Amino acid sequence: MSAPGSSTNTLQLLLRQVGVICVLLVVAYSGVKAVTEYFSGDSANAGSVANPLDATEAQGAGVTATVADETEVPDDADIEQAEEEAPQTDPPVTEIEVSAPRVAGPPTADNPARVYIVGDSDAGTFGPYLQQLLDGTTVATTQLNYKVSSGLARPDFYNWPDQLAAALPAVDPDIIVATFGGNDAQGLSAFQEELQFVIGDPVANEAEWSAEYTKRAGDVMDLLLEGGRTVIWVGIPNDDNPDVTARLAIQDRAAKAAAAARPGVTFIDTWARFSGREGNWAEFVIDPRDGEGKDVRADDGFHLNVNGAEILALDIAQVVRDDLRARGANI
Repeated sequence: MSAPGSSTNTLQLLLRQVGVICVLLVVAYSGVKAVTEYFSGDSANAGSVANPLDATEAQGAGVTATVADETEVPDDADIEQAEEEAPQTDPPVTEIEVSAPRVAGPPTADNPARVYIVGDSDAGTFGPYLQQLLDGTTVATTQLNYKVSSGLARPDFYNWPDQLAAALPAVDPDIIVATFGGNDAQGLSAFQEELQFVIGDPVANEAEWSAEYTKRAGDVMDLLLEGGRTVIWVGIPNDDNPDVTARLAIQDRAAKAAAAARPGVTFIDTWARFSGREGNWAEFVIDPRDGEGKDVRADDGFHLNVNGAEILALDIAQVVRDDLRARGANI
């Protein structure tokens, strides 16, 4: 039998013990919460620095844009898009294959004509299929040399006149297919390694820009024509962006004017080939191989996709075949 009041004392002791445990739990919870808030507060306050990868990527994008303005030409005609969006990857600089002297006379399987395909990423797009078509004649051999993002506007990035002057004696081509312009609808830089623009935007400086670009294209054409070569100059298509198309149109007219002044140059009017009935941008074009309308544009709205590139190659190949026949080839 318990003593009077012992039950009450036991209950009070138990309540005190429970109270102590509750206090300890509250203190522990508060400590954990404080630590958590401390560290989460650092992350929130740090902003982009909280994630070093995010900070690096954001900074890297800014640096890339700055460097591109100073040293690189935007990759595809759409100057507003990053060069990484170009459908072609930049290959190593093509090694020049030195050709043995060609024997005079009509092109034959034993004495084939030499076709040299050069230019920017557009050449890399239609070039491989053009090579297949011309190799199929059995009276022509081909070499393809293209440089992504290059052109005639930015010799500080890639000096095509110097490159061609070095390559032509070794390649010794009979026919040259050249295309430049997809990257040229921008300011024109000086012929030096350091970037220095001599003329700005083609739209804002149209007369001066057109005169200088016509001269640059004409100088390259004259270089290619030396020795009685045939030159086929492939123009550029328009773009789905009206602002970009306005710049491209000035470049295309200038190149066309340079070609028109030189009887040895045949100009392939790519702009007209891939435009709609009213001369506007077109996504679908009739494929002459099967008479079906096909999507001919890459996602960037300027470049040709595989369908478009092959259709363009067919047009170019016909001009090359006509020249081969004029040289006496039996095809």
